[in-house]
Amino acid sequence: MPVTHPHRWLALLLPLAACDPPGAATTAQGEPQNLCGPSKAIVASVIDGDTIVLEGGQKVRYLMIDTPEITKGKNECYGQEARQYNEDLVLGQEVSLTYDQECEDSYGRLLAYVEAPDGEANTLMVARGFACVLIVPPNGEDRETEFMSLELGARQKGAGLWGACAGEIHCD
Repeated sequence: MPVTHPHRWLALLLPLAACDPPGAATTAQGEPQNLCGPSKAIVASVIDGDTIVLEGGQKVRYLMIDTPEITKGKNECYGQEARQYNEDLVLGQEVSLTYDQECEDSYGRLLAYVEAPDGEANTLMVARGFACVLIVPPNGEDRETEFMSLELGARQKGAGLWGACAGEIHCD
């Protein structure tokens, strides 16, 4: 049977092209809904410089950064300072969480950028010398240049661990 009105079919297909991809969800206000985890939460505790616990018990590992280890018997140079700075930024605060392509790490922690009242914790930790850049693709590929620039600035100033831990930094 020949199609006599091809534009009719096109009119039926065009609305489908504008639909969200499978699995995408929106809020009642029509905004994209985050499928990884909460978009806002209160920070209940701080484990170390790059890991927090939200009210409700979900652990969150900051994307793009690595801080000196202070858990499991380790006490690396500037680890306590990184934990304290992180605590000062986020503990008890309502934070906004933004996720990238992979939602969780191999330990079941959410992977997120964490926006605190004073700014994004991820970038502040690097810029002030409390953390090194850690890129785990595919997450963070679009922000690599930004984070590397922040780390270079902290290194050049000798900020934080870059001035206090000469020869002891395990970031490279």
